[in-house]
Amino acid sequence: MALAVLSVSYLMVVLDVSIVNVALNDIRTDLKFDQSNLQWILSGYALTFGGFLLLGGRMGDILGRRKLFIAGLISFAGFSLLCGVATSPGMLITARILQGVAAAMLSPSVFSIVSVTFKEGAERNKALGILGAVAGSGAAIGLIVGGVLTEKADWRWCFFINIPIALVTLVMTFMFVEESRTDSEHRHFDASGAFLITSALMVLVYALTQAEKAGWWSVQTVGLIALSVILHLAFYVVEKRSKHPLVPLAFFGKHKVATGSNLVGFGLGTIVSGIFLLLSLYMQQVLGYKPIETGVAYLAIALTAIVASGAAQALVTKIGIRTALIIGMTLLGGGLIWLTQIATDSTYWPMLFPGFMTIGIGLGFCFVPVSIAALVGVEPANAGLASGLINTSQQIGGAFGIAILSTVASAITGTFDPLKPPADIRQRLSDGFGGSMWVAAGFAALSLLVVFTVLRGPELAEAGKEGGAVHMG
Repeated sequence: MALAVLSVSYLMVVLDVSIVNVALNDIRTDLKFDQSNLQWILSGYALTFGGFLLLGGRMGDILGRRKLFIAGLISFAGFSLLCGVATSPGMLITARILQGVAAAMLSPSVFSIVSVTFKEGAERNKALGILGAVAGSGAAIGLIVGGVLTEKADWRWCFFINIPIALVTLVMTFMFVEESRTDSEHRHFDASGAFLITSALMVLVYALTQAEKAGWWSVQTVGLIALSVILHLAFYVVEKRSKHPLVPLAFFGKHKVATGSNLVGFGLGTIVSGIFLLLSLYMQQVLGYKPIETGVAYLAIALTAIVASGAAQALVTKIGIRTALIIGMTLLGGGLIWLTQIATDSTYWPMLFPGFMTIGIGLGFCFVPVSIAALVGVEPANAGLASGLINTSQQIGGAFGIAILSTVASAITGTFDPLKPPADIRQRLSDGFGGSMWVAAGFAALSLLVVFTVLRGPELAEAGKEGGAVHMG
């Protein structure tokens, strides 16, 4: 019963990433969002989720995992309500940023509670495997549910649906989940580090998304990028001097394979979040898909990725982590290059479906080995840190990808008056979305370069032989 409670709450957090994608066009129209600011609905959530994830895990260990889980659950429901009743772009973006903070409190507690509730070995691996299945299927479920709610009810129900789920889960938490906390003598957590890195990333993302309007060499853009650099340096200084840093910087120098896997994880997050945003807008704004049709169209990626993940988990012990990653990243890049050809008259079966299938297979063969590689050579005492870092890398990469790809698409499309759109607007939008696929393919190429140059060595090959299934859980 405890696992059921934790799985439902984790599904809610996972759903909130994908469920909003197909509702973006309706939100844009209803709240009169500027196209360049629309991405903040996704990146605002991802930035605070990723930026505070490690802090959330540490706070749960010290203050009590169930206590923080309950606080996260209540906060998530409250901010979901605020998202649902939003009357302006600023109100919705602020609510999403706060919702990301709540998710960062909730999500790490799920895995921590599982690790102390179930005995190490087959029992714990089975429980972690169920959570892994929830994460994999959550994206597909979110796309369909988001489409149905947006089309049959209203986009606001993509947020309202969290409230009854959270309330039921809250009651069950008091009934079935026991409290636990660490016995460590060190009862400190690095809140300043979390705030600095999150602020630095948010300033950078804002600078990138506004650069097309303000000008790349404007005082605003240059000033914001400079401020982001200063905040990043401040984060480095704080982490270097702290006795109990959020991210021990020595970890990256000591664990080369884990560091490389985080770079690849960042690249994956960049690609996936960016293309999901832009393909959603392309299908609805250019091809005229309804929200539910957009959700169904995405199943070619989501379901293929689930099947491919199962195959990759079985094959990685035979072909190795590195080989699996090379296959996955090559297929992912190939699918993205295929989608650079999207046009105003593209149809699903000849154009989108082959690209979606190839991307789905590629993602399955990327996420499994990169999750395993993130723990290669890491001592048990740092396993929690390593697991948190790969999730953080993917979330922050997602926010960065949304910013970069949407900026590229906006730059190619150009500005226009929404009340008097030019006759060729569909063509200009299509060119912008297609051009952004080239940038996403470039990130795939850079990630592949990291695989060839950093992810190498005998410990990586040995880890693949020992079996990825346990780590993947």
